[in-house]
Amino acid sequence: MLISIDHGNKLIKTCNSEPFTGGLLETDAMPFGSDVLEYKGKFYQLTDQRIPYHRNKFEDERYFVLTLFAIAREIEAKGGYHPGAIDVQLAVGLLPAHYGTQYQQFCAFFLNRGPIHFEYHSRKYSIVITKAVCYPQSYAAAITMFQALKRIPRALILDIGGVTVDYMQIKNGGGDMSVSDSLESGVIMMYNKIVSKVRAEHDIILSEPEIDAILLGQNVQTTPEVIQLTERLAQEFILDLLSALRERQLELRSGQIVFVGGGSILLRRQIESSGKVVNPIFVDDINANAKGYELLYQLGQK
Repeated sequence: MLISIDHGNKLIKTCNSEPFTGGLLETDAMPFGSDVLEYKGKFYQLTDQRIPYHRNKFEDERYFVLTLFAIAREIEAKGGYHPGAIDVQLAVGLLPAHYGTQYQQFCAFFLNRGPIHFEYHSRKYSIVITKAVCYPQSYAAAITMFQALKRIPRALILDIGGVTVDYMQIKNGGGDMSVSDSLESGVIMMYNKIVSKVRAEHDIILSEPEIDAILLGQNVQTTPEVIQLTERLAQEFILDLLSALRERQLELRSGQIVFVGGGSILLRRQIESSGKVVNPIFVDDINANAKGYELLYQLGQK
């Protein structure tokens, strides 16, 4: 079974199930609540407290356990569960800036583990990861709209994530890795600034979901002043980000600029009102990278 996973710094995304925060609580005894996975005598529960940023996601086993959650959820979503051994082929990705130096280690992180046994949602799983293939993020998301991009001489893909903002140039549908990099300027930096400023000026501690709700125009039980401050800081964040990209000689007012990633969805209003990007295209599917990994894997098989 092919399963594609986007191991984001904030959210873990797959093709067919809901994204979830990349945070884990490990216990020796069964905790209260749902979303509990038992693996190697330990219990793991998903939490909104995400794992701090790791440049190498294969440093310890936490991202592997998060991968087991994603695999189980995808097997459930596809109706592919059975009590016997399930062969799994993984399609995953890395930031463009890290891809060349890390892809072999990242693939090896998942392989040669033999049968993997765990329990999730009262079901006993036995899986064997038989293959792992890695692709560059951003390009993977762009490949989901290949038919539109292949006719464009030059397009710039901007993927605003939790910790990083990744960019890659596309020429007539093909990725140009010579114009690709990652900036550590993702929305988590914006969250930290907003939380700090709101606490200092209004003595209120906002959570990240509350900030998301404000920026998405949803109802939040807080003061108008806090809402205005949050909106202003988000606009400043986008203006600073676009200026930083311009300093890297990336042209944002010609060619096609394609925004992907959860940060782009969250900050679409601020991007459109910045005046720094002409006719941006937004890929509104937060699972676009995962779907791109799956498509690239299938194309590779052909």
